[in-house]
Amino acid sequence: MGVRTEVTAAPSSDDLDVILKGLTAYNGAEVGPADRASLAVFIRDEQDRVIGGLSGYTSWGWLFTQLLFIPETLRGQGMAAKLLEQAEAEARRRGCRGAWIDTFNPQALKAYQRQGYEMFGELPAFVGDRTRTFLKKAL
Repeated sequence: MGVRTEVTAAPSSDDLDVILKGLTAYNGAEVGPADRASLAVFIRDEQDRVIGGLSGYTSWGWLFTQLLFIPETLRGQGMAAKLLEQAEAEARRRGCRGAWIDTFNPQALKAYQRQGYEMFGELPAFVGDRTRTFLKKAL
């Protein structure tokens, strides 16, 4: 079998789709369908422009928050809590039993812990001296 490997910094979407479809089919056969669905909660300004928010997805009964950004002017006002609460409520409506998130920001870590997230793993010195922390929460 004449196969080779290739490293690239510019993969085509078609090539990435081969990997995604293959893994999705394999995992579906092993543990059932992922039922992956995007989930976002936006912060909008007076002109209805998105200025921050939360982005993630639900899959296999879990909410995964990939991105959470609060503009500087809104930090310290409970906005992260509001975004997480809304995302978690939607995840529950979708039948999710848990949520997970990771961060290497010490302030974000404290905010997530205040919302009931518990640490389940760490990567020390992930970026400089900052630890990347993985957290979960039962829904």
